[in-house]
Amino acid sequence: MLIRKSFQFRLYPTKKQKRLLQECLNECRWLYNELLSERIVAYDELEMHLSKYDQMMFLPLLKGEKPSLEGVHSQVLQNVVDRLDKAFKAFFRRCKKGEKPGFPRFRGMHRYSSFCYPQSGFSVVENELKLSKIGKIRIKLHRPIQGTIKTCTLRKNASGEWEVSFSCEVPAKPLPQKESKVGIDVGLEQFAVLSDGDTVANPRFFKKGEKQLAKAQKKLSKLEKGTKQRRKTGKAVAKIHDKIRNQRKNFCHKEAKKIVENYQYIYLEDLEVKKMMEGSYFAKNIADASWSQFCQILTYKAEEAGRQLKLVNPAYTTQMCSQCGHIEAKELKERKHNCRKCGYKASRDLNAAQNILALGLDGLGTIPRSPRL
Repeated sequence: MLIRKSFQFRLYPTKKQKRLLQECLNECRWLYNELLSERIVAYDELEMHLSKYDQMMFLPLLKGEKPSLEGVHSQVLQNVVDRLDKAFKAFFRRCKKGEKPGFPRFRGMHRYSSFCYPQSGFSVVENELKLSKIGKIRIKLHRPIQGTIKTCTLRKNASGEWEVSFSCEVPAKPLPQKESKVGIDVGLEQFAVLSDGDTVANPRFFKKGEKQLAKAQKKLSKLEKGTKQRRKTGKAVAKIHDKIRNQRKNFCHKEAKKIVENYQYIYLEDLEVKKMMEGSYFAKNIADASWSQFCQILTYKAEEAGRQLKLVNPAYTTQMCSQCGHIEAKELKERKHNCRKCGYKASRDLNAAQNILALGLDGLGTIPRSPRL
């Protein structure tokens, strides 16, 4: 079985190459806005719905009107059309579901940060990335690229540095089968509590870097907009954010790998993190915990290793006793579970993890829900 895997690396372009990369990014952003404008005008004035293929047919005409588009690889331009089409499909999907639609919007200078070679126009030779229309750029290959490279995406981060991400098809490498199973309850006091009693401490990376970030942001706010010093300080702020983001990602990868190596059946809460953050006093702490990222990483690692992962409904997992099924409401400040019916005592999070495990096993049909799991 083949799976998709991403490999990210840092680029070290020269000044000329940075200029060419930025020019390519600017052309892609202009094309995205132009195509979006065409769709809006076609619908408002002609009541027509332009498809992805309709707009791809217009690309040669646009190249004639704007010769600078010739400096961008043809498939990169086609990928911009595809990106806009996906934005509209997501918009209509949300409309049908009754969610907040979020109509595709025009992209400003700092709202478009990447472009993609979807099939060809790139190659990796030793420590260099060769890009069509741009040239060879030095790349830091800190690990070997596995499998077959399918796409190459270049991204400019907030601090002005360039990164490349390769999406590769690699053969899955299943780990030896195990009989172990685990339910995982994520939280704020502890990042995760496992149903067998193990805990994962919450690293709180944002809280640790908050003082340094506040100091840099305070300095930034005092500088005049448009000045060289403000741009320099803005990059320093962005680098602090990058460091915190990378620390979270690294932490999630390490903890997910440990869980996948030790358990065959993994059960996790299906949390709606965005809704939990809306108007919540703990919104900043929830964002810092990065539950969604952890779930995403754990999902693809489980698939690659041949493990079975399932998301379960989190309703009543905290209030229900994992031993007798008695439901009793608890306030958030109550960190201990003390069942009045059967007398079972445990930490609130451990009891929830045991409930998650039981619900997951019920869904699989391997073991019926019963006390003393």
